[in-house]
Amino acid sequence: MTRTLLSLLLAAGLVGCASRKANTPDTHVDSRPPAPTTTPREANETRPPSSEPADALAALNAAPIYFSLDSATLAPEAREELERVALALRQRSLAKVTVAGHTCELGTTEYNIALGQRRADIVRSYLVRLGVERERISVVSYGEERPADVNVPEKNRRAELAFRVAEQARAGEL
Repeated sequence: MTRTLLSLLLAAGLVGCASRKANTPDTHVDSRPPAPTTTPREANETRPPSSEPADALAALNAAPIYFSLDSATLAPEAREELERVALALRQRSLAKVTVAGHTCELGTTEYNIALGQRRADIVRSYLVRLGVERERISVVSYGEERPADVNVPEKNRRAELAFRVAEQARAGEL
């Protein structure tokens, strides 16, 4: 019975989206990110003097990172946004980020959870390549469960970044 259930889940995961492009897997980053534009020493020199957790989060915000249908490839504008976020995170050592992967309603629940996970993972990988410590980035996939706009599927194919300061998380404030 366990083998049957496992086989069914595997088959459901392979079905994919109904409107998926034929033979065009698109789940990789096309190119490596540029090297960080500042050295660790420069980052320390440009770091704003801030000891308050609220100040540390003030400049941290990010627009959603949008993806094409059935894709986990970062668009050029997404890379630019993530480069800005990486710089801000490198300057704020107490800040942490959670990347949430989302999908539109097309496809099975299992497939959408996996696609949301791939989207969150690719954002995390890109931030790590830009110099953000992997331990500061957590990921979660919501699949199709938290749509941004039920009437506009393109807005649901996204990754969202949520920031917090380590001290606040420990104190239970976030």
